[in-house]
Amino acid sequence: MPKSSLSYPKVCKHKDGRYYVDFNLNSKRYRLFNGKRINSSLAPNSYPTKLRRSKAILLADEVYRYLVSNNYSFNKPLTTLELFDSLIEAKLKEPLSVSYKKTLNVLSCCLREELISRGSISIRFLHNIPLKYANNTSYNTARRHLNVLVNCLADNGFTIERMTLKTRKQTETLHKPISDVKGLLDEVYKFNKNLHLCCLLTYCCLLRPHQEIRRLKWGDFNTDLSLIRLSGDKVKSKRNRLVPVPQIVRSYLSKSDDNYNIFTGAEKPYNSDYFKTLFRRFKRSNKSVNESITLYSFRHSGAIEIFKRTGSITKLQKAMGHSSINVSLTYLRGLEIAELKEEDMPMV
Repeated sequence: MPKSSLSYPKVCKHKDGRYYVDFNLNSKRYRLFNGKRINSSLAPNSYPTKLRRSKAILLADEVYRYLVSNNYSFNKPLTTLELFDSLIEAKLKEPLSVSYKKTLNVLSCCLREELISRGSISIRFLHNIPLKYANNTSYNTARRHLNVLVNCLADNGFTIERMTLKTRKQTETLHKPISDVKGLLDEVYKFNKNLHLCCLLTYCCLLRPHQEIRRLKWGDFNTDLSLIRLSGDKVKSKRNRLVPVPQIVRSYLSKSDDNYNIFTGAEKPYNSDYFKTLFRRFKRSNKSVNESITLYSFRHSGAIEIFKRTGSITKLQKAMGHSSINVSLTYLRGLEIAELKEEDMPMV
């Protein structure tokens, strides 16, 4: 019997006197004593004995008609909107970052509104979403996120045309190092002790401030606070990380309960925007700080120092916690590191 097949239901009598319909659906045998599976109120065995067989014949006919009209399945096919919602819901349940999930959710709501109003999502509508951005970075970001949703829908049976927009070349940003790290750290210390420790860990340990540092617990340090051990679920690259802690950083640490966050003194960390907001306030109160400097400038400056001292891209990769050397090479291209010296240039 072919996989998508149905045998006409036979009316049978059980040894206890009850009637049922027996049939094979997609290579699986079924016995139905009533019509609940097809949302029918027909129950042959609730009738007097003389009528039960005739009612069972009616049930057999109802079951057959229902399954044939329902694509050989007891489950009713989802509407276009129901299929869309189920696929988007499954996508958003994946282990994604909060910000990434938020972006996908905004885009999916935009697609859903179009589906409700038009009955479908046209390729023209999809292309218009990223095309409204004149900035190449914003365009590429919108295009990339939108492609994730479109591919998810198309790969799971939803009728939608895949996007054909190409990426736009972006102008590389040169991340300049902090010229006076110590001086800036001293100013940050006067402003806020937590922010100072975050900046210090970002520069000296090359940890990422908003996730890796913000969520640090005392249990992530070894006994003498000379080493930080981060499991893959706390690191962007998803790989376990061992980070040495310089003495200058240890001088600002005072170990507490292993389950406590090093900043809050409680089990829960501050919210994801905590350090970003603090640093923005610090810059407002210190007009001498260059507008282009961010918390990540400390990480960029630390990366440059390591590369200048060692000249090793492999050591830099491990120190930065990058997943591959290619990531580190891409990272270096955006930093102010001279690849050629004056003596390397042509002479006359």
